[in-house]
Amino acid sequence: MAGGAGRSFPTLSPIPYPLSPIPYPLSPTPYPLSPTPYPLPMDPLDLTFMSRALELARTAEAAGEVPVGAVIVKDGAIVAEGWNRPIGASDPTAHAEIVALRAAGQALGTYRLTGTTLYVTLEPCAMCASAMVHARVQRLVFAATDPRGGAAGSVFNIVQHAALNHRIECTGGVLAEECATLLRNFFLARR
Repeated sequence: MAGGAGRSFPTLSPIPYPLSPIPYPLSPTPYPLSPTPYPLPMDPLDLTFMSRALELARTAEAAGEVPVGAVIVKDGAIVAEGWNRPIGASDPTAHAEIVALRAAGQALGTYRLTGTTLYVTLEPCAMCASAMVHARVQRLVFAATDPRGGAAGSVFNIVQHAALNHRIECTGGVLAEECATLLRNFFLARR
């Protein structure tokens, strides 16, 4: 039957979350689904670049967006930056990581971002993690975990999935408390 006419689909009940303002901890704890224990040893520059990502997250917050910021680094220098803007851009894919990946591709003149490190204030979702794998990002450094949708070990581990042709080195928990606090406060203010 064309278009599914005559088919019966189950009625889905609404998802019961969020039940309270961020009812789960955003913390740098180890992830049971990940083959690599977190956090891995930090590069001395991780704090510097994550601090910049946190500044960008504040830019997103000031624009009324979920406060997530991202920075892409190659050879010790920032080549691209991004912050969440799906609301302002009317673009559901305009997550901080995607914005930064697009800018890095333009800046470097290639869609293959080999030798780069992506810093982001919240563990990437499945969309962003998949984009990083396709772009061949070498390393991911994130701050707060996302136990509801994180795709770097919390819920899924797309960035290191054995079935994929590229795996990303990961370090989690860099400035986790600062980034988690920013997210918590953002959502508390909206409830």
